[in-house]
Amino acid sequence: MARPPAYELAPGVWRIPTTPGDYVNVFAFRDDDGQVTLVDCGYFNAPKHVLRALKYIGSDPSDVTRILLTHAHGDHAGGLAKLRKVTGASVAVHGLETGNVRTGKPPETESPTLFDKLFKLLPGDTWKPSELDEELFDGQVVPVAGGIEIVHTPGHTPGHVALLHKPTGVLITGDSLFNWRGTMALPSLTYCASAALTKQSAHQLGELEYDLVAFTHGPEIRDRARDSVRSFLRSKGLGTS
Repeated sequence: MARPPAYELAPGVWRIPTTPGDYVNVFAFRDDDGQVTLVDCGYFNAPKHVLRALKYIGSDPSDVTRILLTHAHGDHAGGLAKLRKVTGASVAVHGLETGNVRTGKPPETESPTLFDKLFKLLPGDTWKPSELDEELFDGQVVPVAGGIEIVHTPGHTPGHVALLHKPTGVLITGDSLFNWRGTMALPSLTYCASAALTKQSAHQLGELEYDLVAFTHGPEIRDRARDSVRSFLRSKGLGTS
């Protein structure tokens, strides 16, 4: 049986898989008036999956009015230029990464290995540059679907953010935490701007209140989500009581 183009996480909130195995996800929030906000854009070929998902949930591309980026990496911003062109949506990213989105190049890593340097040469790590309409900041509540709180979680990149939708209790981690094949993990520290800040931000996610945790990379956790995150963090020496 073919999997659906989108999975409802909570009323008005969907996860949109754009690759096999839930490797890269995009998210959609829909307001009561039908306006849609997308979180991230996947790789350059992700827009076709996003547009299919919009139709599946009963929305049109013209309903998309805002695109929020968790950070400036090719698997999150690769489809940005096309989705912005198709939808006419405004685009927002944390202020520390506006230059990266405008140039189509990711932030530098802290201690790049040879593998990291070679990986950056592969198609998909860069993207078509895009203009921006808004800069996100820590603690900001974006007026979408009852309010999405911006949580600055630097480390993977300097301006990385997680998103907390308090009305539904959904947390989107971006790349602060992965859930590879249902196994939680930190992002590769050699591919982060700061390993220390990556660990600190992961700990920060354990302190938030939420009922469901969703990942850009991997399936969501619906049951005892916060407990699962905190248990993982304790296993890495990053937890709290």
